Amino acid sequence: MIDGSSLTVEMEEEESPATAIAPREPPKIQRLEESVVNRIAAGEVIQRPVSAVKELVENSLDADSSSISVVVKDGGLKLIQVSDDGHGIRRDDLPILCERHTTSKLTKYEDLFSLSSMGFRGEALASMTYVAHVTVTTITKGQIHGYRVSYRDGVMENEPKACAAVKGTQIMVENLFYNMTARRKTLQNSADDYGKIVDLLSRMAIHHNNVSFSCRKHGAVKADVHSAVSPSRLDSIRSVYGVSVAKNLMKVEVSSCDPSGCTFDMEGFISNSNYVAKKTILVLFINDRLVECSALKRAIEIVYAATLPKASKPFVYMSIILPREHVDINIHPTKKEVSLLNQEIIIEMIQSEVEVKLRNANDTRTFQEQKVEYIQSTLTSPRSDSPVSQKLSGQKTQKVPVNKMVRTDSSDPAGRLHAFLQPKPHNLPDKVSSLSVVRSSVRQRRNPKETADLSSVQELIAGVDSCCHPGLLETVRNCTYVGMADDVFALVQYNTHLYLANVVNLSKELMYQQTLRRFAHFNAIQLSDPAPLSELILLALKEEDLDPETDKNDDLKERIAEMNTELLKEKAEMLEEYFSVYIDSNGNLSQLPVILDQYTPDMDRVPEFLLCLGNDVEWEDEKSCFQGVSAAIGNFYAMHPPLLPNPSGDCIQFYTKRGESSQEKSDLEGNVEMEDNLDKDLLSDAENAWAQREWSIQHVLFPSMRLFLKPPASMASNGTFVKVASLEKLYKIFERC
Repeated sequence: MIDGSSLTVEMEEEESPATAIAPREPPKIQRLEESVVNRIAAGEVIQRPVSAVKELVENSLDADSSSISVVVKDGGLKLIQVSDDGHGIRRDDLPILCERHTTSKLTKYEDLFSLSSMGFRGEALASMTYVAHVTVTTITKGQIHGYRVSYRDGVMENEPKACAAVKGTQIMVENLFYNMTARRKTLQNSADDYGKIVDLLSRMAIHHNNVSFSCRKHGAVKADVHSAVSPSRLDSIRSVYGVSVAKNLMKVEVSSCDPSGCTFDMEGFISNSNYVAKKTILVLFINDRLVECSALKRAIEIVYAATLPKASKPFVYMSIILPREHVDINIHPTKKEVSLLNQEIIIEMIQSEVEVKLRNANDTRTFQEQKVEYIQSTLTSPRSDSPVSQKLSGQKTQKVPVNKMVRTDSSDPAGRLHAFLQPKPHNLPDKVSSLSVVRSSVRQRRNPKETADLSSVQELIAGVDSCCHPGLLETVRNCTYVGMADDVFALVQYNTHLYLANVVNLSKELMYQQTLRRFAHFNAIQLSDPAPLSELILLALKEEDLDPETDKNDDLKERIAEMNTELLKEKAEMLEEYFSVYIDSNGNLSQLPVILDQYTPDMDRVPEFLLCLGNDVEWEDEKSCFQGVSAAIGNFYAMHPPLLPNPSGDCIQFYTKRGESSQEKSDLEGNVEMEDNLDKDLLSDAENAWAQREWSIQHVLFPSMRLFLKPPASMASNGTFVKVASLEKLYKIFERC
């Protein structure tokens, strides 16, 4: 017989070796190879192409250059070429030029506190050689020829070769991050990186106004940054950022000579109340070094938010000069941040001076006025190419066959059947109707040239351009609006052809394309009262329900509304920055974008728009996200028929007062009592809505289509354009009769 206790002991003895955990020995500390150390350091100093450009340009400035030229290919990943006319590099210094911690700027640590140059650690060029192929061509004063040498991993690949060269130094950085696969894959968006390089050189150019800068893409003839040596900093800002920025700047100065240690001088320019922008631009130089300071930027934004309208974002340029021993410039690998002694006091003094300057300059504000020229109608004066004018000028008229005569012209601002009624004579030429002014204004507007630098948006715009149907484009550019055929189709004439055009499809496509072309550059419509997202989305869900009287799915609808509200609140920052759709932290909608001037969308469709944003947008992929949001905005701003039925025709019965008896309803057949039993307020709202839509179609949609719309090829076959008559064929029918 086996004892149970002995069995238990034997089992434990058998299991203990398997379950026992062997003690871990401490891992051995090893010395990293020098190549690994150097590559890790290079990844910290050269984070992206713009970091390399900054280091090279600062080296050129240290070389007393008066001209610096930058050429970039594929956002800097394939090529960065920086050329200057500085003092060059001696032949004897070339062997150690790209070794780590080789520099001519300092010899001991204490020299950091009296440093006046841009670079000092001797890491920039060395770091580039570990992650790219670097070639240096240089010549010094007095030499009859220059030298060219290539570097890799901090050492020369070969001896310097004599070559022809111009004064100064040219450094080529090719195949950046060729040996860092992950880093290179994250930087494939070349448009973004090139935009950062352009922004960097623009900031450098307005501070170093004694140096000329240029920056262009490889193979391009025109430079994206081109600044010449200018006598004043304001002229530099004007040449780089444009006249519209420079004319709205005010000079600001602050100085402190506190013997206790807070000593500094600040001078710069800040934007006034007439300047309008979507984001804050702070160009900050401390001891001639381009740096960032989030605390100072936040302090200035607080002043502007308290003094000027909420939508205003300032442009600020500041140059601060401090004793060199009061600045620690060695706190960041790329030197984009510095540490200041008495930083809080300095920021507070600058903030106070900016506030005083703004309040004193905010007494008056100017508004730009657009001068609108009067377009004389063909009804009041003959066209210069008309037969009458040709006879008066003595020109011989060319006979046009009757069956090819075009009776209307798109250049005529009237362009409607009822416009051929006899107009009232104008006593004075200055008395122009407001309708003509608006019409002329819309015709003279052009598409904004500035677009976002995001490659995904540029790809979407390129897709619109490539899918454009040339035949429809010619029709849209030169068609004449005749009138509305029904609630959806308008009659338009092109040459001798008459078409039915679907205004819903046309307006939807136009709004979508305009959303892409105005990306991140919208004006805004401010709602009088913020609208809660959850209630609007819930309203849209209830409108979609086929059986609204049943309330069994109300909980599900509320959960869907809450989920969509939280989603849109998460995406609020992106929606505001790129599309001017502002949603506050409480989930209230208070701002919408302006897609076409003189046009406001139907606000009854806001719930449907918000539901579409929550359900139909692919938020994870950048290109799909922008396309989805733009399509939702296009559908919302499209000129759909109003929700209230058209009061003309049989739909007038919709506006009769409810609760009438059958006898009273029969009495309504009479015209006398029909008018007395109508809901006048509701009928007036409907008439205004339909009249406003027809006005917008004639005076906003069609003039804007002629300027901006590029109709896709699908419109040729999906019923957007339907030919209903041709003058030549009609004449053949009449000839048979």
